[in-house]
Amino acid sequence: MTPGSNIPLAAARVTVDVAAPVRLDVSGLLLTADGKVRSDDDFIFYNQPSGPGVTYRSGGGGAPDAIIVDTAAVPPGIEKIVVTASPDAAGQTFQGIEPTATIRDADSGSALATFTPPRLGTETALVVVEIYLRNGQWKARAVGQGYADGLAGIATDFGVTVEEPAPAPVAPPQPVVPPAPVPGAQYPAAPPAPPAPPAAAPAPGAGKVNLDKGRVSLQKNQTVSLVKGGRPLLARVKMGLGWEPAYRGADIDLDASVIAYGPQRNHIDSCYFGKLTILNGAVKHSGDNLTGEGAGDDEVIVVDLGRLPQEVTGLVFTVNSFSGQKFTEVAKAYCRLVDATTEEELVRFDLTHAQPQTGVMMAKLIRQFTGEWEMTAMGDFVKARTVRNMVKPAAQAL
Repeated sequence: MTPGSNIPLAAARVTVDVAAPVRLDVSGLLLTADGKVRSDDDFIFYNQPSGPGVTYRSGGGGAPDAIIVDTAAVPPGIEKIVVTASPDAAGQTFQGIEPTATIRDADSGSALATFTPPRLGTETALVVVEIYLRNGQWKARAVGQGYADGLAGIATDFGVTVEEPAPAPVAPPQPVVPPAPVPGAQYPAAPPAPPAPPAAAPAPGAGKVNLDKGRVSLQKNQTVSLVKGGRPLLARVKMGLGWEPAYRGADIDLDASVIAYGPQRNHIDSCYFGKLTILNGAVKHSGDNLTGEGAGDDEVIVVDLGRLPQEVTGLVFTVNSFSGQKFTEVAKAYCRLVDATTEEELVRFDLTHAQPQTGVMMAKLIRQFTGEWEMTAMGDFVKARTVRNMVKPAAQAL
């Protein structure tokens, strides 16, 4: 495709992946007829990966990130989904690293069109392509519009509230003492207090932190880069998973597992109570806990990041209830990443909301283009009593 050209979409579900020689942040925005989002919920990116009809998919460091659009699920009033990209490195421009967007049939994976914006220079963010509705027909258009102020500039342009750095604190004003009221005098009614401003969405890139300030507590869908002192963590780590019965006297037999994937989200191997060691010893399982009783981690999976084969680009940590008990019968489920050498807790994610399902994807570790690993809290429930049943949904979540 060339800038401004368009094609009718032959598939109801399409994937737009954006590749470049460097790692990119890829996002999608759902726009109304006036070219604006309805709210910050219409900004889909790594820290807010799903919205109505639009989903962000990480490439896991070995494949390009993508935006998936299900045109049949796009809500009424949304007439356009723009797909944007910016280099992950702060301040880096697209000069010499022009990205290529590939529009694919999301179900078959077949390519429908490709587009590489020409003549890029100082742009630090791009609207690459757009999926739009015209006369009842969904189409795709090549755009290639550049911005010099990064992804935050694009987000602001389309009506997303971008969180600004907090101003330096100032001394509070001295209180003003009002004059004493005069008996019998008439006073106007006090004006109503202004409404509180809406909470700002996290700025693009603000959701990623590293380990420099010590232990990180994650909420669902938040990401931490396993980097400390500017260096990626390439050592043995332990993923501890724990839980307690929600009702006294009840045993909860849950099984913690880790599933390894390649760059195309292909399943490589699974480590669980029935297969305690995989990948030539780079991943080891502590063994099965049948009750969930006792303090500390119930099951531990040790991962030697430095020994993982290069073909492994993603690990998904899951917990299943083989006996069929639902997670609504579980209390205090959590996962935590620990430095296996120092026993220092690095990252923690507490599962605060349970659903009546038999499986949950707790967290994922993703290898980036730079070689560093990122951990993202998931907390996604599925109907799956065994790790075998988790392989497909976990792959889709990468």
